[in-house]
Parts: sequence; C-alpha cells; structure tokens
Amino acid sequence: MQFERITIPERSLILLIGASGSGKSTFARKHFRPSEIVSSDTCRLMVADDDADQDATADAFDVLRCIAAKRLSRGRLTVIDATNVQPEARHPLLALARQFEFKPVAIVLNLPEGICLAQNATRPGRIVRAEVIRAQLADLRQSLSTLLLEGFYQVHSLTAPEEIEAIVLERVTTHATTL
Repeated sequence: MQFERITIPERSLILLIGASGSGKSTFARKHFRPSEIVSSDTCRLMVADDDADQDATADAFDVLRCIAAKRLSRGRLTVIDATNVQPEARHPLLALARQFEFKPVAIVLNLPEGICLAQNATRPGRIVRAEVIRAQLADLRQSLSTLLLEGFYQVHSLTAPEEIEAIVLERVTTHATTL
C-alpha cells in the first residue's frame, strides 16, 4: 500500500477537521500521545458529565482553549480533536498558535457522506444525527479553499479511509519563529 508522509513541526498546533464519524479521534489516538490530544467531547464530559450534552458546548470549548493555551505556553505539541468545520471555531485556535509562536497545521478528514454516516452508526455510546453530519460536511467543503488564507502553515486533506490509514506522521524539530 502506498503511503503519504506528513511532516509536522514539533511546535505545532494541529487542528483535526472533519464531520462527526470521519475518524478524527481514531486518527488522533493512532498518531499522537494521549496527553497531546485535547478533545471537545472529553471537555464536554468534564464540564457536564455527558460528552453529548450540546448545551455544554460553550463551556467545553472554554476548557479546551484553556488547556491548549497551557500546553502551548509550555512548548508542547497540541492536537485539537473537534469538528472544526467552521471558520469561527478555528479562529480562536489560530490566534492561540500565533500568540505562542506555534505553526498551525490542519489535517482534514474529508470523507464522503456515506462513509461518515456508516462510521457514525458504529460509534459506541452516542450517534450524531444524519442531518447534523450533512451540515458539518457542507461547512467543511465550504471551508476547504480558505484554510491557507485563514493562516494555516500546512493543510493536509485526506479523502479516503485507505489514505487515512496509510498516513505516516513525522515530527521535525524547528526553532520558534514569528508566524
């Protein structure tokens, strides 16, 4: 199987971008240490005892940004595991990357609707409604052409499960520079 190598700077803030069911959490667990991953679902669980409680989203993202800021202030690579499909969700995170002189990297899991729906149906615990996934995919596809303009240092768009499975991630040490 052919693989793609993604080389990321060690001083990166990585945003996983994709609809529910696209495999963001699985990708994160495969390629990053648990301590490097800041998950919106985990933050929802922390503030509301329920990772599906959408009423807790604002508080959960306050916690997510706080944890990310603390990690970045300590010079630690950080991965944001959230849908991140709308520019307004990405902007505060890009601002954090700039504040701490980290390279923002987008890893986009841009899978077809049918695959997201099928993978979502097999998730343990909670299922996201199909219309929500369709809206997330529409937001994602509307954003694809503007990610570099938003300020991402790198954008990697993956469009098939086989491609996602074959990715090899390599970290490189870089010196802090102003973005």
